Amino acid sequence: MTRLCLLAFQRGCQTRPVHTAEAEIQPLLNADNGTQTDPQDHLIYQLPPKGELRPESPGLRDFLHRVEDMVVKELASNAKSHAFDGFDVNWEDQNETVSCIHCLQHPSAQEKGLQVTSISWSCTGSVIACAFGRVDDGDWSTEKSCVCTWNLDRRGLNPKRPDMVIDVARPVMSLSFHPSQPSLIAGGLYSGEVVVWDTNRTQDLILAQTGMSTDTHREPVYQVAWVPGPRRGEMVVLSAGSGGRVLLWTVDSDEGRLVLSAGFALIRQQVPHNSALSKNRGSSNVGVTSLALSPWDLDTFLVGSESGLVLKCSFSAQTLAAAPPDGESVTLRAPAQFSFSPRGGPVHSLHCSPFHRNLFVSVGTDGLAHLHSLLQPDPLLSLRVSDSYVFGVRWSPTRPLLFAAATGQGLVQIFDLGRKSLRPAATLDQLTGGQPVYCLEFNPRRKDLLAVGNADGSVNIWHLSTELTEQGPRETAKLEQLANEVAE
Repeated sequence: MTRLCLLAFQRGCQTRPVHTAEAEIQPLLNADNGTQTDPQDHLIYQLPPKGELRPESPGLRDFLHRVEDMVVKELASNAKSHAFDGFDVNWEDQNETVSCIHCLQHPSAQEKGLQVTSISWSCTGSVIACAFGRVDDGDWSTEKSCVCTWNLDRRGLNPKRPDMVIDVARPVMSLSFHPSQPSLIAGGLYSGEVVVWDTNRTQDLILAQTGMSTDTHREPVYQVAWVPGPRRGEMVVLSAGSGGRVLLWTVDSDEGRLVLSAGFALIRQQVPHNSALSKNRGSSNVGVTSLALSPWDLDTFLVGSESGLVLKCSFSAQTLAAAPPDGESVTLRAPAQFSFSPRGGPVHSLHCSPFHRNLFVSVGTDGLAHLHSLLQPDPLLSLRVSDSYVFGVRWSPTRPLLFAAATGQGLVQIFDLGRKSLRPAATLDQLTGGQPVYCLEFNPRRKDLLAVGNADGSVNIWHLSTELTEQGPRETAKLEQLANEVAE
């Protein structure tokens, strides 16, 4: 017989004694208070019981019958009216003045005589970045420069002390913040290099760069921008220079370099209707001085040239560029699709309307602002902006009929195409002693802020009036009417 033996183990624990104490207090004074509401049947305003109609006020029914036809007629008329199309009610306080609220300076750059060549707002609208270089004559071979940033929301902002100074070995000619990552800034250098900085880094701020290779521009990079890449959510860097190349770069942050992914070459013989260039016996390349991206069609971009041509181009163009191989790692394509009437000198700036897919404005050395339609070679309208050069132009992000232009006389001229007069609606004097204004940018988030970069090395931040920022009635309809006009 087998016996099973069960062993039982018992364990226990003992806590330390718990000490307790009791105490009582007696208040010196006490008081009671109470309120009493009126009975329900004494209330003046009360809803009638469900299903029971409230007695009518004397004469109300007769009054409603008398005005019914008139009210219905007015409501029907209002429903058909377009008087307030595109008009948004503004519940904020109205601002009737235009004022310069900040004059940002980097004394070290000003002592060297460096100029503000490009500015860009971060996607948050809080940070302004400016590039220092030189547009006029200078010692390009050895001159160093920098990129400075100021956070306008920072408490204790010092306009003469940037929040960040990025030292650069060569003059910086163009600048662009990333559209969704506020710490990334792309820059184009006079040497032809393209750099991406990450301001979140604590040591080396260079996230990626082209370096000096066979893929790099050989001439100054006058434009950089961020454009959608082939993969979803990816952004690549676009650069354009006076050598006639428009290049797309993929950011390889692991290797710290920009990799050429696509390239375009503007060749004189391949420009549509290039009669204006046929007499030019110089270089076969069309030097790029300005570039604008269409917010309506991601495949379309516009190019302004040294010779005064404005070209409509396509990223999807498949025609091979008639340019001899120069060591590029990609095959260059010819992007030009359409040529607009040439101007008398270099086209310094282009900008596409954010309110109409076919409209853009161009400025240059002729002192005029030309309003174009993508569907016509000749401008719809030309406005005298300055007796000097015009270096920059930007459409208002909130006013369909308003744009601002930067002049060589130290002024920013703001035009309202809805006015009967073609004179400027406002003139902003930068107080630079007549030195040029090279660039300007509206804030993407704060509709009442405009940044202006000057030849004296300063950046002025302007607070605009309500008249210059609030859209008026039928403004979009007037822009549509203007776009449908036929150039004379």
